[in-house]
Amino acid sequence: MMHGTPQGTPGPIHELVDFLYSLGTADVDHTGHDFLTHLRAVSDLLAEHDKDAELVAAGLFHSIYGTEQFQDFSLPLSERERVRWLIGDRAERTAWLNCVMDRATLDAAVSSALDGESELSVADRAGSPPIAVSIAELRDLATVHLFDWLEQVERSELGWDYRRSAYREMAALVGAEALYADVFAREPASTGR
Repeated sequence: MMHGTPQGTPGPIHELVDFLYSLGTADVDHTGHDFLTHLRAVSDLLAEHDKDAELVAAGLFHSIYGTEQFQDFSLPLSERERVRWLIGDRAERTAWLNCVMDRATLDAAVSSALDGESELSVADRAGSPPIAVSIAELRDLATVHLFDWLEQVERSELGWDYRRSAYREMAALVGAEALYADVFAREPASTGR
């Protein structure tokens, strides 16, 4: 099943889904669904909004190594090369960044990028040195991270106000203001927006 190449494009989506299924992702709960259903929904949302194959694959693997908020499933980082072969360098790096980053530093990097700064980084929540990211990498990361949230916000225990201004800035950075507005238009009035 090693169809992707480290520099190349992701393998066929059905093979990527089969790989994730083989890891037991369908047996892990995630915001009212199973984890595999969430991963597929994020990937599908990216595809529906005309994102390229690498971002669609990054969405499918966006929390494969566990994240700051989700640790119920975590493929060891020693498996990064295997994942690279499946989805390619760009998609794997985006997924890896999404998993290891301290979210507050993503928020700060997005704000800096919107202010025109070009030297950007995110912090590794494990305490490693900051990870420099290009504006293109930041856009990829912000896109996947935003779409992940938009897919689950209605079901999340974190609530609609969780990092609301940060997600709004991500939408501005990646040109997804309309999608952000559509999703947040479904916010119940009782949440006190």
